[in-house]
Amino acid sequence: MIPTNYLEKIYAGYLGMNIGIRLGAPVEPTIWTYERIYNTYGEITDYVKEFKNFAADDDANGPFYFLRALYDDATDRDITPNDVARAWLNYSREGVGMFWWGGYGVSTEHTAFINLKKGIPAPQSGSIEQNGPIIAEQIGGQIFIDTWGLVNPCNPKKAADFGEAAARVSHDGDGVNGARFFCAAISKAFETSDINEIVVAGLAQVPADSTYMKVAQAVIAFHAANPGDFRACRDMLERDWGYDKYKGVCHMIPNAGICILALMYGEGDFNRTVEIATMCGWDTDCNAGNVGTVVGVAVGIEGIADKYRKPINDSIVMSGISGYMNILDIPSYSKELAILGYRLANEECPQELLISFKEDEVYFDFELPGSTHNMRLSNPFFCKLKHSTERAYQGTGSLEVMFDRMTRGEQCKLYYKPFYNRDEFSDERYSPTFAPRAYSGQKVSMKIYLDQWNGNETLGFAPYVRLAKSKQDLLQGYVKLVNNEWLDVEFEIPDSQGDLIDEVGIVLESYTPAKFKSLGRIFVDEFRIYDKAKYSIDFSKQAIHFGCVTPFAHNHGAWSLVDDAMYLMTAEPSEAYTGNYFAKDYTMSVQLNPQSGDSHMVAVRAQGAMRGYHVGFDGAGQVSLFKNDFGYTKLTGCNYEWKLNEEYEFTATIQGNLISFSINGEELLKYADDTFAYGMYGVSTITAARTYYRNVKFIEI
Repeated sequence: MIPTNYLEKIYAGYLGMNIGIRLGAPVEPTIWTYERIYNTYGEITDYVKEFKNFAADDDANGPFYFLRALYDDATDRDITPNDVARAWLNYSREGVGMFWWGGYGVSTEHTAFINLKKGIPAPQSGSIEQNGPIIAEQIGGQIFIDTWGLVNPCNPKKAADFGEAAARVSHDGDGVNGARFFCAAISKAFETSDINEIVVAGLAQVPADSTYMKVAQAVIAFHAANPGDFRACRDMLERDWGYDKYKGVCHMIPNAGICILALMYGEGDFNRTVEIATMCGWDTDCNAGNVGTVVGVAVGIEGIADKYRKPINDSIVMSGISGYMNILDIPSYSKELAILGYRLANEECPQELLISFKEDEVYFDFELPGSTHNMRLSNPFFCKLKHSTERAYQGTGSLEVMFDRMTRGEQCKLYYKPFYNRDEFSDERYSPTFAPRAYSGQKVSMKIYLDQWNGNETLGFAPYVRLAKSKQDLLQGYVKLVNNEWLDVEFEIPDSQGDLIDEVGIVLESYTPAKFKSLGRIFVDEFRIYDKAKYSIDFSKQAIHFGCVTPFAHNHGAWSLVDDAMYLMTAEPSEAYTGNYFAKDYTMSVQLNPQSGDSHMVAVRAQGAMRGYHVGFDGAGQVSLFKNDFGYTKLTGCNYEWKLNEEYEFTATIQGNLISFSINGEELLKYADDTFAYGMYGVSTITAARTYYRNVKFIEI
């Protein structure tokens, strides 16, 4: 039975996971030892590093992208290892992001990926028989599975079975037992906040004679005898279960011991639990992330300290193949997980939940407790932002911005980040890449309420977007607010002239002379970015960020910028994808200049590396349309004499099930296929090639 507070519990658990990851990441091994952490930071009671924005992490990538198996294959049944294996192949950019590409036979995930690519199916791809016990029993089976517990509440056995199916893509033995334990523990945490009950429920899904069970029991017994000293327990783990006994980079067993230790000694206190997991060393972000999910669900939002929650600001970024999905709003994703949970439990999903989740647009309703949806302020001196339950346009929540003694001409922006540049990150963890979540032609709407306490003129505002390259604000004209009234705000995003958009919001401005000063609050609710996009990409206004030409995610090949062109040089099939992952009907065009090779194409409705349509030059005198569905199938083609080093304009239109393709305005192909209903667009080749691309244009139909 789905609990009544299911959505709020998911929200707390997913926040808890990401708080743990962020807390533990700066002191990851191998440079940071247990002793070095203690000597440097002593008792950790807060984040040890400030980040401009926290970059992607494998511990967050896996739980998000591998769960896509429930959309792509296991739509009406339980998952299998093969379903999740297909998600691995489809959403990963080989060698970049997603997980640690540490080498075949060194990194468990890299090893499993190569096995899958070479045709070794799951679960053999992750088995002890295939890879040996050391590789198969590393920590990855435990760290990529939190969401399988979140979508199977109050059903530890089913959650553990799903976690095992997912873990067997890359792991075996105790590597799988870790997945079973944590999925079951997360599932049980929806029913009780008693850590002992949660740990017992988790261990009930682990074989009694396993090493995982033995290390867990050793920690539980030590805690019973020494309940007040987690460091003594850590010393016991080093002595009896340390890395010297369990080889590889990050073996499951020592880290399983740390996780059980943190849960037991944390005693149901979320903050203390993730702190202990971090102070204990070994794989700190993995361990703190896993226990953070469990205790986050158990204690709920009210149990998570603001000092840990505020820097997260309801947002994480990831590094899968979709730059659009890599910008994740945690409240929105919590709703998506809840909808999946109702589906898997065969229970009717509340209509208000279905209405409030929109996968293909930005929609913030501020209903979840304390939610901010990653809204930001440009000037924290004049303004302060927080979630409010005092006033809402509808529902119970809104965003409150207090403005404090602003005088005429002083400004503060309230905005959302639909795109990131490299300089907005402190490091390059797992090389995220981004496609904007806001485009020219789309509409932006919100509700704004003014509660002004002081000042002889009411506050004014101007809707705006900011261009990513030039940093220019495109203002839409100032409007004065009316005190104690809700105002409907809507505007169309203007033509960005080939640049990208990295801020969307409003500029607040005081009209009050210094003698009086503006003081008060605004409330913002129902923030949306929606409707059909119409924009261009001018490569002279793009940059190379995280190894990719903005706003594309590259898979294989060497990509660069040459004047006003994106340039590809590759010896193998290669792709570059961008756009709204959920776009359905659209036209895209690009000027293409083939330099060498027989394959020069555009992609439409691409759902990853292994799914989508590709159309264009295909050998001498040929144009072909291919469907890639874990292998390329030629759908149709025609003769067309084309030459190297000449400029061509490719235009592909997809509407309903009909795909049409034109070169220089001449329609050459038209074909009906209903395999893919939505997806990204981009450019590609299925052989070695060199190509220039210019002047991308995109229009939603």
